[in-house]
Amino acid sequence: MFFSIQLEKMLLNYSATRNMGTPYPNPITASETRIGWIGIGVMGFAMASRLISAGYTVTIYARNPSHPNSISLQSQGAHLSNSPSQLAQSNDIVFTMLSHPSDVRSVYTAPNGIVSGLNPNSVIIDNTSSHPDLAREISSLARSKNCWSVDAPVSGGDIGARDGNLAIFAAGEPAVVKWLEPLFRVLGKVNYVGSAGCGQTSKIANQIVIGSNLVGLSEGLVFAKKAGLDLEQFMGAIRDGAAGSKALELFGERMIKRDFRPGGFAEYQVKDLGMGVDVVEDGKVFVLPGAALCKQLFSSMVANGDGKLGTQGIISVIDRINGT
Repeated sequence: MFFSIQLEKMLLNYSATRNMGTPYPNPITASETRIGWIGIGVMGFAMASRLISAGYTVTIYARNPSHPNSISLQSQGAHLSNSPSQLAQSNDIVFTMLSHPSDVRSVYTAPNGIVSGLNPNSVIIDNTSSHPDLAREISSLARSKNCWSVDAPVSGGDIGARDGNLAIFAAGEPAVVKWLEPLFRVLGKVNYVGSAGCGQTSKIANQIVIGSNLVGLSEGLVFAKKAGLDLEQFMGAIRDGAAGSKALELFGERMIKRDFRPGGFAEYQVKDLGMGVDVVEDGKVFVLPGAALCKQLFSSMVANGDGKLGTQGIISVIDRINGT
């Protein structure tokens, strides 16, 4: 009898706790919606910090709870969870911002992973640059638990993450993406791009474009310098013309000053370009010679021990080729 009463109390407490949150489709509010976050590197840390600053209750899982970014987020008010499963069980929405598709698979599908702890009507959002097939697999796993998944990789680097100016490529159920807009607005501008997996496909295409932009910007700066131009004046001259770009605004000054602190690692660019150059979708092979060359140039950064530098460090490869 005693144990029956205790069990009933536990279930009532659990139910009360769930009712305090806002699982889909209840409106998202800063005072009630509970957010879980996994992945507190350069990008994830800045994004989670913005949500905390916006008044949301955020709980993080970190493999190393004593990591400086973990300590900083806790000092801002974040709570700490012991496992991805526990994190999912105690939150309405779970974000992930990880390094590689293998990390995504492990964090979501391991026995103590996110999927194992999901409550009905929870929503999971993967901001990692990952593989479209894996995004579709995770979506299917979520639906099997009466939950929802959105693959929503981002572009804009560390500055965009810090300032809330990220481009967000969101894919999944349109109504769920619409429901998430209050959170996406804190992080940047959301663009709905289609069904599960389309967010990742959009990010791969984005990386093909930005990779080429960074190589072109690097070559232009190296040429201008060797030709004797003042690089600051040169940047000012091209900014408002056809050569002006987001890459120029975000990375031009850093390239000139050889500031290679990472917003996104060069090794991640190799991963992302590889998913475009090497991918086969529905039996289709894509011939992308420019992207293949960009991948080789970024791979040379990794081969020279510079994989943890920012993608703007690609100018060091062009420098090396030109003996500067």
